[in-house]
Amino acid sequence: MVAKLTVAAREKALAGLTDWTFDEAKDAISRQFSFENFSEAFAFMTRVALLAEKAGHHPEWSNVYDTVSIILNTHDAGGLSQKDIEMAGKVDALLG
Repeated sequence: MVAKLTVAAREKALAGLTDWTFDEAKDAISRQFSFENFSEAFAFMTRVALLAEKAGHHPEWSNVYDTVSIILNTHDAGGLSQKDIEMAGKVDALLG
């Protein structure tokens, strides 16, 4: 089982994820991504889906035309875990 991050560990981890927002109520991080059009947004979602499947860690997300919203937390841990931080880093890396 994956452990929920302590407050100190969470703050340290979030310092490296400047584009992600911490939601205290959900104990999760989120980010919105904007693209030129629906096709680019969907292609990005496909790449994220492949990462998520490989990691066995799936995001809560939505897509409205050219915008993709992603929320990450670990249900088994009851909040934010290192798996979420790692997934956010991998998602960011897709954008270069």
